[in-house]
Amino acid sequence: MNKFKEISLDIEKKILNKEYPPHTLLPSEKQLIEIYGVSRETIRKALNLLRNAGYIQKKQGKGSIVLDVNRFDFPISGLTSFKELQDSQSIPSETVVVELKKTTVNSALHEITEWPIGTEVWKLVRQRKIDGEAVILDTDYLLTSIVAELPREKAEESIYAYFEEDLKLEIAYAQKEITIDPVTTEVKDLLQLHPNDTQVVIVRSLVYLEDTRCFEYTESVHRLDKFRFVDFARRKKI
Repeated sequence: MNKFKEISLDIEKKILNKEYPPHTLLPSEKQLIEIYGVSRETIRKALNLLRNAGYIQKKQGKGSIVLDVNRFDFPISGLTSFKELQDSQSIPSETVVVELKKTTVNSALHEITEWPIGTEVWKLVRQRKIDGEAVILDTDYLLTSIVAELPREKAEESIYAYFEEDLKLEIAYAQKEITIDPVTTEVKDLLQLHPNDTQVVIVRSLVYLEDTRCFEYTESVHRLDKFRFVDFARRKKI
């Protein structure tokens, strides 16, 4: 086995054993050269393997930050509620309703959804906590013409179960956009971010019913250290 692979595996083992805890810095390249008695090139190859495997993130001027490897899989292409994700992966979680009110579509929301300006919608903001930490911030806008009532207790559980089982809505598909954005003041206040967290993953979704009506727009902000975004892709020649 190549020396850089051996070093990568050794550091990986130390990360998994919490010898290098999440959100701390690995020893510097100079220190690793001394620890393993190898060249700078060998250490850099080992660090690149760890970065590609999702164990570390290099930060200019700081070094290599250890990521939390106890992340949860978030499907990209599926239309899965947080409650379903929680149940399928046995995630110890809690949902806190931060805001639930009726409002109207403004010009910014109109540009995204094409709902007429002034249309009445629900605005629902929820914190998703895992092991007591706020790791997701969901903001949902829902047409009141389709979802006339939205009880707080339903919002604390699963709105999709409420839509499908109670309201008998047939949810069909969603258009999604995934971006990595700078942290805003609101997100910083409502998510328990670490000092080194300057960016978050935002999943924006337009959700449609079987009859092709768009009835929901969601912005779901995720902490980078808690989720990995996964998909299955089959090759198709074009």
